[in-house]
Amino acid sequence: MKTLFAAAAFSLAAAFAAPQASFAADKDIVDTAVGAGSFNTLVAAVQAAGLVDVLKGDGPFTVFAPTDEAFAALPAGTVENLLLPENKDQLIAILTYHVVPGVVMSPDIAGKTLDATTVQGGALAINATSGVMINDATVTTADVAASNGVIHVIDKVLLPAS
Repeated sequence: MKTLFAAAAFSLAAAFAAPQASFAADKDIVDTAVGAGSFNTLVAAVQAAGLVDVLKGDGPFTVFAPTDEAFAALPAGTVENLLLPENKDQLIAILTYHVVPGVVMSPDIAGKTLDATTVQGGALAINATSGVMINDATVTTADVAASNGVIHVIDKVLLPAS
C-alpha cells in the first residue's frame, strides 16, 4: 500500500505545479484529525484499513475529510459493514478516494474547475468558482495545515464509481 501511495504521489506531482507549502504545524494528518474531535469515524476507518502509518508518513497529502456527521448520513449499517475485516479492500478504496497526493490549498484552485486524480485512482470533480465543491460534497473548512499535508473538511463521504 505504501508503494501505491508513493507511486501515485510521484505521478501527480507534475499535475499540481503550485509550490509546496511549508507547514509550521507540528501534528501530522492523523494526529490533527484526532485532535479536532469531529473525525472519530474517519479515524476509526483509517485504523481498520491499516492506513495510519501511511497518513502519518512524509506525504505530502491533501485529505478531504468527512466529519462524523457525514458518515452518520450514510444509510444505516454502512459504516459498520465497511469496518468488517472482509470489507477492508472496499474501505481502503473509499478512504484513498479522499486523498490527493501533494498539497492543494484553496488559493491554488480559487475560481477554477478541475479534476484531481486520487490515490485510489478515481477522479474528483473540484468546483471552486463559488465556494468549493468536491463532487457533491461541500468544503466546510479549508486549509487545515498538518506537518505532512493539508486537510479540507467536507460534509459528505465521497464514494468512488463502482
